[in-house]
Amino acid sequence: MPDGDAAPSTESIVAEAGHPAEPQPAPSGSRAGRNLPAALAVGFGLGLSLIAILLFVPKVFIAVAGTAVGVATWEVAKRLREADVLVPRIPLIVGGQAVFWLGWPYGASGVAGAFAGTALVCMVWRLFDHGLRTAPRNFLRDTAITVFTLAWIPLLASFATLLLLEPDGNLRVLTFMILVVCSDVGGYVAGVLFGKHPMVPSISPKKSWEGFCGSLLFCVIGGLLTVTLLLQANSMVGVVLGVGLVVVATVGDLIESQIKRELGIKDMGTLLPGHGGIMDRLDSMLPSAFVSWLVLSTLI
Repeated sequence: MPDGDAAPSTESIVAEAGHPAEPQPAPSGSRAGRNLPAALAVGFGLGLSLIAILLFVPKVFIAVAGTAVGVATWEVAKRLREADVLVPRIPLIVGGQAVFWLGWPYGASGVAGAFAGTALVCMVWRLFDHGLRTAPRNFLRDTAITVFTLAWIPLLASFATLLLLEPDGNLRVLTFMILVVCSDVGGYVAGVLFGKHPMVPSISPKKSWEGFCGSLLFCVIGGLLTVTLLLQANSMVGVVLGVGLVVVATVGDLIESQIKRELGIKDMGTLLPGHGGIMDRLDSMLPSAFVSWLVLSTLI
């Protein structure tokens, strides 16, 4: 979730920014610190494309999301290796795809099995990636970060697949995406207009409590409307979902901000003009997918 001086994420009306490792000047004069016209164009294009896919060919969403997961995993692995954290990229990316895709035919058991198997393969790969005669350096650190990355990206993303497979799954995924947009836009508007009290300045200096309150207001209203109108369910489910998504979207954004701060980088990648990398757009979406699956599967 962006703060008051950052624009919303890929699916939102404006693009998120404002959680770089080090504050950067805005090259185009934007307070967001990014190329706002490019960010708007990319955000609108991706958002409308995803809505069309979910409404007309929902299963294609799995392929699109799976591709995004693969690219995001590669971005993070590349950045980690640049920092001399030798995560095993091949089993991490291939196994991550298995974690994500096996939720389609086998549900949660497929996801769990693929996750455990991939974690084991990554441990063995890192143990012997320098040959049988050379002991690996920083084995514990590298394997721990590898398993963390596997859980952070493919595992959390797999809940979007599980959500899609529920009754009216395309509408449930659309609901979750709309609420993340509501959280982003609410935080942006309230933070720009009223943001004066930093939330966690040591991690993300531009995030404000006023922005968080704006996210909460927009997301709860969005939850009430989407759960009632799209899912035909009790409006209180929308309140629970809205509050939950604001919290985890904010935490997800802060987690990536801290990781980038430790790595000394601004963005995980450069694939999306005005946005950064794919992972920079998924930071708040990933935990939100899990919470959406949990709340909607339990309460509806």
